[in-house]
Amino acid sequence: MTDIAMITAAAARLSGHARRTPLLNAPLLDKIAGRRVFVKAECLQWTGSFKFRGAWSALTALSATDQKRGVIAYSSGNHAQGVAYAAALLGAPAVIVMPQDAPAVKIANTRAYGADVILYDRATQDRDALGAELAQKRGLTLIRPYDEPLVIAGQASVGLEIAEQAVEAGISAADVLVCCGGGGLTAGVALALEAKAPHLRVRPAEPAGFDDTARSLALGVVQRNASASGSICDAIVTPEPGKITFPILQRLCGQGLVVSDAQVQHAMALAFAHLRIVVEPGGAVALAAALFCDDLPQTVICTASGGNVDAEMFRRALAV
Repeated sequence: MTDIAMITAAAARLSGHARRTPLLNAPLLDKIAGRRVFVKAECLQWTGSFKFRGAWSALTALSATDQKRGVIAYSSGNHAQGVAYAAALLGAPAVIVMPQDAPAVKIANTRAYGADVILYDRATQDRDALGAELAQKRGLTLIRPYDEPLVIAGQASVGLEIAEQAVEAGISAADVLVCCGGGGLTAGVALALEAKAPHLRVRPAEPAGFDDTARSLALGVVQRNASASGSICDAIVTPEPGKITFPILQRLCGQGLVVSDAQVQHAMALAFAHLRIVVEPGGAVALAAALFCDDLPQTVICTASGGNVDAEMFRRALAV
């Protein structure tokens, strides 16, 4: 299981490879929210999201033989790009299973990094089963998007940076809002902050209708989403919390936060207007929660976890 030793080891392997992304603040965003809002801009990470961290952590832990055989991953796009780019840097073959309705920019970028992209129908096909079948048939190592200790350890480096940057910004207490799908980033950040900044409390943020983590935390048992698609926040739409991640979230996280698609689009527009960053819908959920949810403290830190948005979706957000 992921622990602080594994997290610090992953951070050491990431040093010099992942970007230390900035913690941003804008007075006008604070005014809109009615609280201080700090944004951890992982949309500026390599491949446009935090997923490069977990991918690099997992791939660099493989033996040279396993790297040479290659890896496989399934993803709607951000984990896909992270694994594809990490594999390219290491000279490892990569096969990526992606839903047919993933944003075109994510599919195109994954192919551009040199990966073999296999598309599937998320409404009728099981990506886990498809990935496992291909891994066995081709002798590939499966790199899961969130239910993988080494991936969680890599994502946790975001939390290590937040702990350091909170000190630099003079933040003594805050809620840390994290865009949550399967929970890899949320669990990783929570584990890192437990060790390095226990005064910072993590809270998962999700889109309405796909708030399986919030419902699972409230009820104490894992809840599934009724639908596999239908949100603009494709990057964080998962069937249910991860088997590895959920117990971590139960132990360390506060109550989940839920926002509407309209609030997400508004947050995307405000991030561009006041921070000059481009954030995709799934990556803007935590910022939307920071801006529009009640029951938050006077200081919050939120992840802008990805910026891989199609031009048309971004135009729609700016027009809100």
